[in-house]
This record gives sequence, C-alpha cells and structure tokens, in this order.
Amino acid sequence: MTRNEQQFAITHSHDDNEVGVLLTKPRSYRAFKTAFMLGRSRALNARLVALTGAVPGEHALDIGSGPGDLARALAARVGNSGRVIGVDPSPQMIAYAIGRNRGDSNCRFELGPAQSLGLADASVDVVTCTFVMHHIPEAQRDAAIAHMFRVLRPGGRLLLADTDTNGRMLRAVVKGMSRYAGHRTHDDAAVGHQADPLAAIDIRRYRDTLLAAGFRTVDFAEVKPATGALLAVKDV
Repeated sequence: MTRNEQQFAITHSHDDNEVGVLLTKPRSYRAFKTAFMLGRSRALNARLVALTGAVPGEHALDIGSGPGDLARALAARVGNSGRVIGVDPSPQMIAYAIGRNRGDSNCRFELGPAQSLGLADASVDVVTCTFVMHHIPEAQRDAAIAHMFRVLRPGGRLLLADTDTNGRMLRAVVKGMSRYAGHRTHDDAAVGHQADPLAAIDIRRYRDTLLAAGFRTVDFAEVKPATGALLAVKDV
C-alpha cells in the first residue's frame, strides 16, 4: 500500500465485499474533500444540483449520501413542496448526516446500499450518485444502476459523477484511492493486469451500462472543480 493509500485508508472499512468500501469517519472525509477540492466543495455541489435540472416540488434520491452535503443542496433546490432522501451504507455517515439535518423537514437519511434500494418503483424524479460507483463491488454495479433506473419516474434524470481523470488535481492521490478501492471491490480495471487506476474511476465507463439499462440519453459533462458527470434520462 502506498503512503497515499494509507492516509486515505484510515477513513475506510469494508463489509465482506457485500456492500463495498464504507466511509466511516465523516469529519475526516469532509476535511479531505474540502482540501482536495481546494475549498470549492459547496460550489461543486451547487453545479451538480443545477446539472440535474431539479425544480421545486420534485422528489430526489442521493445514493451514497455520505455526510449529507449534496442531499441538503438538493433539498434547498426542490423546496418545501419537494422531498430528498439520502441513502448510505455507512451507519456512521447516516448518524452524522441526521445530526446535521435537524432543520430540513424535506430531507431525510436512511441506511442502505445502492445495489438494494428499498424505494418503490417510479417514485423519484432525480437520482444522484456522486463519487460512489468505485466504492460498490464491481460485480454489483449493474444491479445498482438497475435500481437507479427502477426508482426513477419516466422522464426522470440520473446524475453519476466521479473525479475527472483529465484534471490535474492530485493525480497521485486519485490513483492511490482508485487502486485502494479497486482492491476492496475486486475491480480488475483498477488493480488487474495492466490496469489503469485513473481510467477505472472515469465515470464514462458506465455509459454503455446506462444505455443497456434502458436510459434514453446519456451525456457527459466536465464540472469544475475536477469532476466528470454523466446525466442520463429515463424514457417517457
């Protein structure tokens, strides 16, 4: 394990490869993300929310919601007539998010993994899943995307995002994190023979999977700082 991997690993644990990589130290994670994004995490969340096209009154689901920052930004966007649910497999993250969310009546947090969502079919207008796919066991990512498709209403939008591998920001750290997660999730793209850890976290690798799942369109966008995003629309 490299020094970068060791530094990042202290905020992680895993659960027998059934759930994937869990983030268990929310304060450390928020501090790391703030430093990595050069203090622009809030601006990034605002841009991601805008990219979803969420409007007042809509229902949204944030998968892998972590400390809840993006879910709260979505809640502000959809307003009191809307609803946001943040789902995360880490009990520590859920407890932290709930503790910081006492004033947002249109936003709640629930424990659960992306690959077995408990929401009803066609129950939300927007799904977001940011910096999460490489944490899910590689063999279960298709199932996770199938659940995202299932819970979206016709015409609903899915936003998948991860670190932009074309950016310059801390490439050695990004490569170390990807390789570490790849070991935990058995992702050959990150740790297999002749693997490229940076390509393994390129969100564009899921374009064909999204189309195969039934999404009508899948578009890619670069979002500052240092983020690549796929926006997929479910057919009406």
